[in-house]
Amino acid sequence: MGIDIAIACLKAVVILLIALQVMGMGVFFERKVSAIIQDRIGANRASIFGFRALGLFHPLADTLKMLTKEDFRPARADRLLFELAPAVSVFFALVAFASIPFGDTLQVAGRVVPLQAVTLNVGVLYVFAMLSLGVYGIMMAGWSSANNYALMGGQRAAALMISAEIAIGASIMGVVMIHGSLNLMDIVRGQGHLLWGWVPAWGIVTQPLAFILFVTAGIAATKRIPFDMPEGESEIIGYFVEYSGMKFGMFLMTDMVETIVLAGLSTSLFLGGWQIPFLFAEGFHFPWGAGIALAPLLVTILQVGAFVGKVAVVIFVLMLIRWTLPRFRYDQAMRLGWLGLFPLAIANIVVTGLVLAAWGNR
Repeated sequence: MGIDIAIACLKAVVILLIALQVMGMGVFFERKVSAIIQDRIGANRASIFGFRALGLFHPLADTLKMLTKEDFRPARADRLLFELAPAVSVFFALVAFASIPFGDTLQVAGRVVPLQAVTLNVGVLYVFAMLSLGVYGIMMAGWSSANNYALMGGQRAAALMISAEIAIGASIMGVVMIHGSLNLMDIVRGQGHLLWGWVPAWGIVTQPLAFILFVTAGIAATKRIPFDMPEGESEIIGYFVEYSGMKFGMFLMTDMVETIVLAGLSTSLFLGGWQIPFLFAEGFHFPWGAGIALAPLLVTILQVGAFVGKVAVVIFVLMLIRWTLPRFRYDQAMRLGWLGLFPLAIANIVVTGLVLAAWGNR
């Protein structure tokens, strides 16, 4: 019992540390992607003893800057909610990682340990619930700042979250219907099968429309361009307009962590998660009969590497979208969510049900 508790605590700590480190690297990655889009070098001035490392020290410099800046609070702000809002936002973004599987299993002290912080039968619902609760931090920030523009940003965030979450929930129902489970680990394992003996049964193959709808609605849920109406710099500045120092940094952390969670969910639901085509527990088994035997530890390393690589690719695509498209107007975003994404998601559910009813048992 003690070993099981220790393993569970260790997994939670490792996931938290990885999430924080990936968040810092995500800021660096986004700057470099924006530089590629805008045909420039990108951030590369921060150095230690004259060593620049291609700009890798900029996230560290940002952290030091935010920690040393003045912590300002408006005179008419609600003190408790104003201080609590950034922590609420970043907390729910971080705990959403708990149910995302980054590998299959690992043998530790004679025990089979799932490479997942918490194994839940309703893991998909858990992740969406945590991301949805994060909007409370944004509403708290907007209301407690005693600033009309901050309050408007918080209201926009709440409306955008509702329309996006409805579309997200409906878009993944086709995947849930195919695999018959809300457990993310079961969904990833289900994508290890081969269609017609050689095509991986990844969600992007079986549910291509759902993938497009999920990613589009997910970008809206993370409040990033082209859906950044809650924080539009050229319009209302946003719900964090009165925040400075590390509290402002925590809101930036929340945006980046939510992006990584979206990439992890997209990978788990539609890109096979940690699955590698033709790789099984014993090694590679190819459709033409050949095979390569591999040690279990090497198989686990390859699976974790595959998950990390897929997440990196999805993040890169999300950042390309962020630095390419202009911002939607508020009414356009609402219309897209309610009259575009949601009806298409319902249609996808109906088509999936008809296909499963006709060919599901064959």
